[in-house]
Amino acid sequence: MINTILFDLDGTLLPMDQDEFVQTYFKEIIRTMAKHGCEAEPLSKAIWTGTYAMVENDGSKTNREAFFDTFTSQSSLDTKTYEPIFDAFYLNEFNLVKRILGASYGQKEMITELHEKNYKVILATAPVFPRAAVESRLQWVSLEASDFDYITSYENCHYCKPNVAYYQEILDQAGAAAEECLMIGNNARDDMAAGKLGMETFLLTDYLEKTDSDRVSEFRNGKQEELKAFLKALPVLAY
Repeated sequence: MINTILFDLDGTLLPMDQDEFVQTYFKEIIRTMAKHGCEAEPLSKAIWTGTYAMVENDGSKTNREAFFDTFTSQSSLDTKTYEPIFDAFYLNEFNLVKRILGASYGQKEMITELHEKNYKVILATAPVFPRAAVESRLQWVSLEASDFDYITSYENCHYCKPNVAYYQEILDQAGAAAEECLMIGNNARDDMAAGKLGMETFLLTDYLEKTDSDRVSEFRNGKQEELKAFLKALPVLAY
């Protein structure tokens, strides 16, 4: 029986188009880092290269370490100086990206109801951002860290989606069994990979990744209102 619900963030709990998010995010971070003497092109290249290093992480280091090891080698910008600048950005200017969000669909109420029915709720967001950036994005839809029993970020993860080791690490940390979990996301490759471990899955189609349109029928799927109805129909768990 399902007792643990995993949610993706971008395009799932956050109603937004991923491409628009990336474009707006880079616009803001480049603008902010320019104040610290960083040029746009080498900065963008260093961030992307660092991101790819996290996606390819083999588990030998945290994603944070994988990012900054690569970022500093690509840009000659040292971690000690620039990590605090990045962290300050995610607490401040990053929130300007909120302007791209679509309409809320009652995410806070949906998660509150799951807790009231005794489900564990995990935020299984792609761990390529620091915890500060994750918490900022949650606030965009009136959510907070305390709404979740476990949250992934680049500090506590050693793998990335769609590597099933990412999901196994969540299970290990949360003390959950795959067959008792439901993963909800909008990316057929990255989020539905959880099914390879035996998790149930739900593909949310409102902000479906553009490359996934021909894969929808492979998974249980639906739009926001159908997801809410599906979760509302889950039974109350007795503990």
